[in-house]
Amino acid sequence: MINVGVLGATGAVGQRFVELLADHPWFNLTTLAASERSANKPYEKVVNWRLDTPFPEKIAKLKVTPTSPKGMKDVDLVFSALPAEIATDVESEFADAGIAVCSNASSHRMEPDIPLVVPEVNPDHLGLIDVQRDKGRDGFIVTNPNCSTIVMVMALAPLSKFRFTDVRVATMQAISGAGFAGVAAMAIYDNVIPYIGKEEEKMETETLKIMGALKGKKVINAPFSVSASCHRVPVIDGHTMAIWVDINKPVDELKKAYTTYKPLIKGLPTQPEKSVLYLEENDRPQPRLDRMRGKGMTVSVGRLREGVRFVAMGHNTIRGAAGASVLNAELISKKKYL
Repeated sequence: MINVGVLGATGAVGQRFVELLADHPWFNLTTLAASERSANKPYEKVVNWRLDTPFPEKIAKLKVTPTSPKGMKDVDLVFSALPAEIATDVESEFADAGIAVCSNASSHRMEPDIPLVVPEVNPDHLGLIDVQRDKGRDGFIVTNPNCSTIVMVMALAPLSKFRFTDVRVATMQAISGAGFAGVAAMAIYDNVIPYIGKEEEKMETETLKIMGALKGKKVINAPFSVSASCHRVPVIDGHTMAIWVDINKPVDELKKAYTTYKPLIKGLPTQPEKSVLYLEENDRPQPRLDRMRGKGMTVSVGRLREGVRFVAMGHNTIRGAAGASVLNAELISKKKYL
């Protein structure tokens, strides 16, 4: 078993990490870190458990530690659910101290020597770990993408064998993407907010790095453009998006690409049976009906039409956050980087 910890364990994504790791077959959750005011207290006393799954009693008495490598010497890897403004320095401190970091934060995603990974799409980008180590770092940082980016990338993956140069996307994003206190009730009830800070920029840049090619010691961006318009809607979990791609192929050929899609990796514990599922119904996917497919790790696609136009949807705090980091860690372990 690999000893792991969670940074930012009391927040929304931190709780998802705890949920996914409490009974993980490869990872032993030994350490939970949070703010100084929570340090040295049992996890059950400082966390306001808000998930719709039972609180994992086996870690209830685990004492929370300060967010510092000094207090987490016995872990091999940490999962970071820290806010970006804190993660920048803290994650680097952990990596410099010889601890592997799987980060959900945006801080390091676009750095040239740090992998931005979706295991089914670009597992070879973990080769950038060697670039970090060549620079003298004992540990390393691996990131997963923004919650909306990962849904779109997974939806595009089966189509990557076709040539296209232009992707356009309009998102309808769940309120849980902003955290427990991220959107005021009076702001989102009976409303759509047509702006999410930095979200469009993340989709437009991260997608190109993920779907790009690792050449030597750097990633060459994918040869297409992305234009995004992002919106917050009154849905609790599940990001939905309408996507347009300039592929000049019959719809039946594209549907076959979805139904026959095989990810680049398999056999990881958190990976669902189907990473991408195509739904034939005219009114699917829907967040309430489809977000928990594959235990929240499946991205659902439907309404594929001439144009080429389709709808994609995935669970933003599982597939789009904690689950993505855990899947990355499983790939790291399988590739023997730990």
